[in-house]
Amino acid sequence: MSELKLIHKGKVRDLYEAGEKYLLIVSSDRISAFDFILPNEITGKGKILNKLSLFWFEKTKHIIKNHIITSDIEQIKSIIRGQRSEVRGQKTKEFDWDYLNGRTMLVKKAKRIDFECIVRGYITGSGWKEYSKSGSICGIKLPAGLIEAQKLPEPIFTPSSKEDKGHDENVSFEQMSDVLGRDKAEYIKNKSIELYKFAAEYSEKRGIILADTKFEFGELDGEIILIDEIFTPDSSRFWDKSAYKTGTSPESFDKQFVRDWLEKKSGWDKNSVPPPLPQEVVRGTVARYKEALERIIG
Repeated sequence: MSELKLIHKGKVRDLYEAGEKYLLIVSSDRISAFDFILPNEITGKGKILNKLSLFWFEKTKHIIKNHIITSDIEQIKSIIRGQRSEVRGQKTKEFDWDYLNGRTMLVKKAKRIDFECIVRGYITGSGWKEYSKSGSICGIKLPAGLIEAQKLPEPIFTPSSKEDKGHDENVSFEQMSDVLGRDKAEYIKNKSIELYKFAAEYSEKRGIILADTKFEFGELDGEIILIDEIFTPDSSRFWDKSAYKTGTSPESFDKQFVRDWLEKKSGWDKNSVPPPLPQEVVRGTVARYKEALERIIG
């Protein structure tokens, strides 16, 4: 057992300080939707997210470096013992390493770039709603006559501000450039689209359409690297290729199943405390996450 300082509790992940150079990221079984953490946990979800992220970080390291050091629990314990700074007078957590096994990764500590980097290859979700009203998505003008779930001529990059509290806000690429500088913003945009195209091609061969996804980047020793998670059902929209058709919201392997129940059947106003998920929604979500894992990794 060890004690580490909890420095951030996110909607799904808990972040612990592990010395001066490292962070420990623990993927919980919590699930969020519309910026709320839902009352139910999705049993085993954290391990699925962790396994998929690790798989994709390894697959994409030729495109861009990432923050992963190891997910091996014995290696993690050894490194923490050697590197951890003493934490005095602050709240710490005593870990159950059995619980931690399979749902955690030790990563390099990087300075987060405060934008969510979203790439859309298909027109769906909030993008479809916006296009239906304005003919554009996040200020990017698109061809007339597109229909729901249609593949875009080319993937588009639509960043948003990264907020620890409240809603992330869509921003233009120009706004992002004003904050980061043009060269840095261009690099992140190009890498985001390259990552998306690589994973979309890989997934499609395994019967999954990657409709859209989001990334987070950080800076370490003057270099931009990929951080957080990558191509999971929490950060991406996965569709079943065999059931895909335009003009509808295609069958998915992500938390759209939960969003659909909340929007269409629960009566929830998206402002008050969210209702508990019925067990059939919990079971259905687990099944979809597992299928995504099995199709992608095998």
